[in-house]
Amino acid sequence: MGSEQAHEDVPRLIGAVEEAEIWAFYKPSGWATHPAQGSPLDLVTWLEESDEYSSELRPMHRLDKGTSGILLCSPDAEVRGAIGRYFAANEVSKTYRALVFGVTHKSGTIKRKLTDARRKKKLAAVTKYVRDETFGCASLVTAHPLTGRKHQIRRHFQGIGHAVVGDRLYPPRRFTKIPGFPGRLWLHAERLELPGEVVFSCELPDALAKH
Repeated sequence: MGSEQAHEDVPRLIGAVEEAEIWAFYKPSGWATHPAQGSPLDLVTWLEESDEYSSELRPMHRLDKGTSGILLCSPDAEVRGAIGRYFAANEVSKTYRALVFGVTHKSGTIKRKLTDARRKKKLAAVTKYVRDETFGCASLVTAHPLTGRKHQIRRHFQGIGHAVVGDRLYPPRRFTKIPGFPGRLWLHAERLELPGEVVFSCELPDALAKH
């Protein structure tokens, strides 16, 4: 089981449960999940043009264009629907790594409602985090979003004064230069656990591991 930057970083298979028709791919930063206006690179088109994988593979969920990490796919619409319902019911355990501005608490739980543009109302949102290291003016954190709101981690950390490094949409209140800034959103989907203890993990890409 298992861009804002230069595009030598490309998608790759990181794990599969073939009997369940689940494939896990690494999506690089700078790649959209689906074909999108203004985005020359996306995972769906890459899969369709690949000679190695089924052209029927489609994502079961989304990752922001700037976020790297695990993206689950399946060629079966029923499987995609079932896994999609797990995500919607917050039954998928998600782990992200992020570099954020400032020094956070050693750990915390962010409970801040976030406005849902489609539903036109605020919805409950919860993110737990642990600070792993500090680098002067920045903190490396492990974040666990317990709900699945759009841009949840990015909005939550900005809301507590610790915006994610490289986030142009949700910038810090006061910009601080980060030594070795990799030129991308410093946010990575590192681990997914589905009901039934199906786990996929994805190490940090070189652009983040070196900074």
